[in-house]
Amino acid sequence: MSRSGVTDGSVAAVFPTVREVLALDPVRHGAPRVVAGDAGLDRPVRWVHVAEVPDIATLLGGGELVLTTGIGLPGDDAGLRAFIGDLADVGVSGLVVELGRRYVSGVPRVMAAAAERRGLPLVELRRATPFVRITEAVHALIVDAQLTELRATEEIHQRFTDLSVEGADAAEVIRQAAELSGCPVVLENLSRQVLGYDPAGESAELLLDGWEQHSRRIRPAGRTAYDPDSGWLVTVVGARGQDWGRLLLRWPSGGELPSRRGTDPVAPDTRPGDGPPTRLTILIERAASTLALGRLIRRDAEGLERQIHRTLLTALLDHSRPVDEVALRARALGVVLERRYLVGVMVRHRADDPAGEGGPEAGPARLRDLSEAVGQALREAKLTALTSAVDDHSVGALLALPDPGAEDRALSAFAAALRRVRLDAGAVRTASGADASRVAPGADASRVVSGADPSRAAGAAPGGVIVAAGSGVGSLREARRSLVEARQIAEAARRDRRDLPIFRLPHVGLAGLLHLLRDEPRLQTFVERELGALLEYDARHPRDRLLDTLRAYLEQGRNKSAGAAAAHLSRPAFYERLARIARILDVDLDSVEASLSLHVALLALDAVRTP
Repeated sequence: MSRSGVTDGSVAAVFPTVREVLALDPVRHGAPRVVAGDAGLDRPVRWVHVAEVPDIATLLGGGELVLTTGIGLPGDDAGLRAFIGDLADVGVSGLVVELGRRYVSGVPRVMAAAAERRGLPLVELRRATPFVRITEAVHALIVDAQLTELRATEEIHQRFTDLSVEGADAAEVIRQAAELSGCPVVLENLSRQVLGYDPAGESAELLLDGWEQHSRRIRPAGRTAYDPDSGWLVTVVGARGQDWGRLLLRWPSGGELPSRRGTDPVAPDTRPGDGPPTRLTILIERAASTLALGRLIRRDAEGLERQIHRTLLTALLDHSRPVDEVALRARALGVVLERRYLVGVMVRHRADDPAGEGGPEAGPARLRDLSEAVGQALREAKLTALTSAVDDHSVGALLALPDPGAEDRALSAFAAALRRVRLDAGAVRTASGADASRVAPGADASRVVSGADPSRAAGAAPGGVIVAAGSGVGSLREARRSLVEARQIAEAARRDRRDLPIFRLPHVGLAGLLHLLRDEPRLQTFVERELGALLEYDARHPRDRLLDTLRAYLEQGRNKSAGAAAAHLSRPAFYERLARIARILDVDLDSVEASLSLHVALLALDAVRTP
């Protein structure tokens, strides 16, 4: 690098090269011929200076293209060598000599040899050319490039300011950074796991293959710096003294440039071998600050890693991303799903949020607590999984197991760990309340939860949570089936009073089967055929609620006295309601077969109505 630093890539992005200057019309008019130093033709030209004195080097700062007719140059070989040496030492970009006044047929051989030794481009103009036209053309090119750079920088600032104001998520910030630069962009955490990426049209598989090992070899000096060995521009992401990741942008130190460069007004027009231009440093730092600000704003929300987990689980459930992409992103996050035995698991509270209890924030807070408990239980059980909340009530997990033989052991370990985590969390919350001072050091946490013996606490704390598992599958393409089955089992198990560690399909019986079939049009047609008339009657007479009467009768095994008591009605009133139901449905309620059909229809109606 010269003393002025003009060979730095950030400067090269703004200034034209000697090669580009030679292609300008005023220069081409002079019939230029490179006689030495052609390896330096890609040097940037910071300015054009006309000189006819031998000691001009003392007035230069580096990066200039010197124009001369040679009339004032030394006449001896030693003087010419010294002249070329001084120019090379100060870091000029090149020397252009117009023939005809001092040198007629060509520049002296000693001058050409000295320039070749120092790698200084030496150009002859074989036709007379007004130097002013050259300086005007080059300076106009430089000013135009600088204006372009300023416009690009302003565009970067405006784009990321808008993203900050809009509260854009990390994926959108990364996408915008890749779009503006035309380069692949990767966001990773401090463990070198990929939190997000945009390959900018390149192969995501090649970009992320062996990412952790590759990333650990990228060691730039400083918070924002370019690593020329790897070709990555890197900046640290964090705020308030708490760094949590790195944002990386790949700028090739040689070879082909990104394919989109030159098509976007913000994408830099830089030559292979240059370092990244200043605007890319600005871009990556603004993107990093936007990510850090977004994390501060959402500090009470789920972590970025969990957001990625949620994105991938949701993608499996709704087919929003190709399975191969899900596998690639999960692997970059440290969760290998290929060639694994996969089991979908859903965890949810048995009851929805009590109406109005704790205000509008209570539901999300309860779901967040459950999600954290599931994540901690997976870690304690040493299980690899994608896990996050998948809707307003459920936390999902896709377990990645080595083989089918590990399924029962893994599920049991997870259920036990979740029970312990929730008991411990309950103990901490209770102990931090008003009676915390009454808890003796070393006291059994379960006694604090229940106020009684550990056995009661063990059933009380986790009893309100259902853990359901779907059937294991052998490939990621089948994972959706396992996850959907687990979610349906969890919904069906809400009506089961048993406190099982894990609910599987055989545990949920007829109600579970109907829940699995709730979207089946034939089941819905069956419900309408059996109960449609009664539902229409209740819609016209909402105070009668005959459907509840029928439910009480059937749930009590067609015992009319028990049914009346369950419905809180006198027996005559209950009998009269049953008679009306029989007339409306045109059915004999004393018939076992008819009552069985109605009971199944009621269970199916519950399944269809379950959100």
